[in-house]
Amino acid sequence: MPIFFEKKQLVTPGELLAEGDYLPGENTYAEAGKIYALRIGLVDSDNKKINVVALRAFYMPKTGDIVIGTVVEVGFNGWTVDIKAPYTAILRASDVLSRPFKPQNDELSAVLNTGDLIVAKIASYDRAHDPQLTVGEPGLGKITRGQILHVTPTKIPRVIGRKGSMISMIKQETNCQIILGLNGVILVTGKTLEEEEIAIEAIKKIEAESHTSGLTDRITQLLKEKKQVKVEENKVE
Repeated sequence: MPIFFEKKQLVTPGELLAEGDYLPGENTYAEAGKIYALRIGLVDSDNKKINVVALRAFYMPKTGDIVIGTVVEVGFNGWTVDIKAPYTAILRASDVLSRPFKPQNDELSAVLNTGDLIVAKIASYDRAHDPQLTVGEPGLGKITRGQILHVTPTKIPRVIGRKGSMISMIKQETNCQIILGLNGVILVTGKTLEEEEIAIEAIKKIEAESHTSGLTDRITQLLKEKKQVKVEENKVE
């Protein structure tokens, strides 16, 4: 029951990964008892399941996901939102307004306009209809401050870390609020621009080095160094 790859090896579509008593996982497929790569990415195994983490993967919506999107069109009874997926999403006016929606009286662009950013949840989605969004929960709605950065959606779990350890550490060390959209869009909001920049640098490092070992230690060291520099600068002042 051989495998034909080393851990975290870069593979290309159609490349033979394993044969025998193995199961196809993410971005792989089985044919005649053999497992092949479906996309270009980094291959790994979880017990008997072979997975490929795609290097450049787009986001596929799932009900319940938190996403960060951009309003791209103001419609008659709602907004069209780009959530970095193959399909645009719909946010209905009735979900945003705290009163009954009256198309003849309500100017939706005064509430959300083209280019506005929102944090939302996927309320429903199936392949027959575009994703429906909701902002009717605490922490959701229009973004008014902070910085946005984009990472490959498949790297979001690495940014979160095991049991949330990585993102918790970054929040604690930078004093930033960080909202991770599962579509690969991240909102970083700190008390100062400097704190935001440190958090963003750490997240970018995670994305760039997500396939390497010892990453948690390197991120810890980066944050400590940045914190020490800040302390030294405050002494000088």
